[in-house]
Amino acid sequence: MLQTLRSKILFYFVIISMIGILFVSFFIQWGFEASFKSYLDRNRDKKIERIIVEIEKDYKQSGHFTSGQIFGILHEQAMTDQLYFQLYDRFGQIQMDSSKIRGMMNSLGLTELAPNGDEWHSQSYTLKVDNEKVGKLTAIYPEGLIDDEYTFLQTIQLYIFASVCLTIILAIVFSLLFSKKLTSGLKKLSFAANELQQHNLNIRIPLKGLPTEVKHLAISFNNLAESLAKEEMLRKQFTGDLAHELRTPLATLRSQFEAFQDGIWEPTPQRLQTSHEELMRLVRLVNELEKLLAAENPQIRLEKIELEAGSVLAALWEMFLPAFNQKGVRLHIEEPLGEEMFLADKDRLMQILSNILNNALKYTSEGKNVTISISTEKEGYVGFVIADEGSGMAEDDIPHIFERFYRGDKSRDRKTGGVGIGLSIVKALMDAHKGMIKVKSKVNKGTSIILWFPRED
Repeated sequence: MLQTLRSKILFYFVIISMIGILFVSFFIQWGFEASFKSYLDRNRDKKIERIIVEIEKDYKQSGHFTSGQIFGILHEQAMTDQLYFQLYDRFGQIQMDSSKIRGMMNSLGLTELAPNGDEWHSQSYTLKVDNEKVGKLTAIYPEGLIDDEYTFLQTIQLYIFASVCLTIILAIVFSLLFSKKLTSGLKKLSFAANELQQHNLNIRIPLKGLPTEVKHLAISFNNLAESLAKEEMLRKQFTGDLAHELRTPLATLRSQFEAFQDGIWEPTPQRLQTSHEELMRLVRLVNELEKLLAAENPQIRLEKIELEAGSVLAALWEMFLPAFNQKGVRLHIEEPLGEEMFLADKDRLMQILSNILNNALKYTSEGKNVTISISTEKEGYVGFVIADEGSGMAEDDIPHIFERFYRGDKSRDRKTGGVGIGLSIVKALMDAHKGMIKVKSKVNKGTSIILWFPRED
């Protein structure tokens, strides 16, 4: 029955509302009825007390209980409040009895008692004048409510019942509206999830009008959809770039081999060397792809050890100085002031720094500088800063440089021989080290890359 979230919310909301309303109405009615009866009892006691005072005052003045004024008061109470009295003198002889009026009023149908109000209660009071007993007054009255009292209480109960019914109706109506509004966001989310499952990566959930919790869920979903759309775009771009990278050397090799087969070309050493270069280009591409797959493998195992930044800089100096001298680019090493220790896999670290330095060397012209230094600005990390005076990059290209085969300048691979995977490998290995990369670059000014490695695992 209660299969949907909306039906469950509606059911439990209505049940809780009804229980709360019934409890409140019960306590209101019970408390009001008890307070009302207490009020009537106190009012009756005050009337009896006032009559006693009048009787004692009249007796003190006249010396007997036959005053017409007293009889008029007793008669009035009998007619209006069904409060009857029997007045006795000190010898026990009855002097006045207004209870006889009850029988006459009953026969004429002028009295009305509440249900279960047919029991009568009597209470006697001693009459005293100057501290001397002069008689006794017995008050007789019904246990239940009478006439207007009962009608008044019934009216209040009717209002309470009407309020309960109206509140229940409002609770149901607002429960319907509330459950519909709450589940509408979840329905949108469900619809969007189904669309995403059908590969509609452009689907987004409108955030307007959603509750805060559902809005946060919708934001997460939109971010997921955007991320999937970006990944799909990168996948297609990677496939296209890979096909392009493979097509050029393969087409060249095919044309050359067909020329050899058709006798158009003689297999001279120079032509064989050209074919060999295209073949090696394919080999380099496959090797770079293998390195990238290895670096992006989530099961990659790093043999982290404690390293000292200064010794790493010294090793880089020995490794790259000949290549820099050969091209005529000046390599500067800025030694740290003290020992800076951090954790890293030494082989992977050198692979990361070598890729960055190779890029710096490729895009820096003869006579210019490349500088390597250590930064400790970020607490808990040691940073390797590699700054060159090369061609630089446009600001729009910086967020994409770690994507596979991405190049801001589409012709740079032809000039340098790269395949556009080196920085993707750097990003994957830095993620494996739980490190961070920061890039700054300006066109024709140079590029600065900071590689942050954590001091502790």
